Amino acid sequence: MGIGDVYEVEAATDCYYVDTGMYDTPQYGAVYILDTERPAIVDTGIGTNYERILDALETVGIAPSNLETIAATHVHLDHAGGAGFLAAETDADVYVHESGATFLADPGGLWAGTKQAVGKQIEFYTEPKPVPVDRIEPIHDGATLDLGNVELDVHHAPGHAFHQVIFHDVADDVVYAADAAGIYVPQRDAIRETSPPPDFDIEGVIADARLISRLDPDTICYAHFGPEPADERVSEYVSVITDWVEGVAEKRDELGDDNAVIEHFVEAADIDEVWGAKKADPEVAMNVRGVLQYLDERAESPQ
Repeated sequence: MGIGDVYEVEAATDCYYVDTGMYDTPQYGAVYILDTERPAIVDTGIGTNYERILDALETVGIAPSNLETIAATHVHLDHAGGAGFLAAETDADVYVHESGATFLADPGGLWAGTKQAVGKQIEFYTEPKPVPVDRIEPIHDGATLDLGNVELDVHHAPGHAFHQVIFHDVADDVVYAADAAGIYVPQRDAIRETSPPPDFDIEGVIADARLISRLDPDTICYAHFGPEPADERVSEYVSVITDWVEGVAEKRDELGDDNAVIEHFVEAADIDEVWGAKKADPEVAMNVRGVLQYLDERAESPQ
């Protein structure tokens, strides 16, 4: 499997995914292509190398001019950073949760927030291009995206980010899970945590995971990375994210210094063996910062 390669999602009708090479890392960022009567993509990558998605459309047999729907699971730039670029290259409308629509029309604040959140990883990003307002279609919990011969039910899943949704293809029993089911690492056949600032909320994350459990899909299509039989993956993620938050909280109590906590988890992590230190170290640091911010906010909230 390599960057730019296109693969079939065998569990879904006329569905494919492309390895976008996000962060110059193979098997990390996937964009899904639905070769339906009204062709669609789910998510857009970070904007950098968005041409790989256009090339993937051509590989599948979809002319970019025929793309009708860009379905963004949320507006974090690793999922929607390419929306403006792809909108400019196609006639597709961009569907996004109503709470995130303004960020795509005017992404300046989103760009500033991303630089603050991702730290050194910003070197991999491209400043997002605005999506024209008349090309943005706000969606809400309970809506359905009609792609002709395929329908995607929309479920609001705000634990990871208040503007996150997941899409459920009921007919094929596939869930496009955004970050609501964690990060799947194919090289290790394992789920990892994702807890970036500023919106991470453990109670909400667990609620979103249980939502996926109630939908009971056969297959989860992970944005990071690829389709995977659902099996016990959701319960695995609940255990992973719970242990992660508890571990960060315990280490903060022990060390009493947030920088030392971040340094500890960066040094203890071994995911650099898969992603490389240039990607892995800032990723781990970002996820620790997200938990620390959540812990601060929880401490300040009335009990």
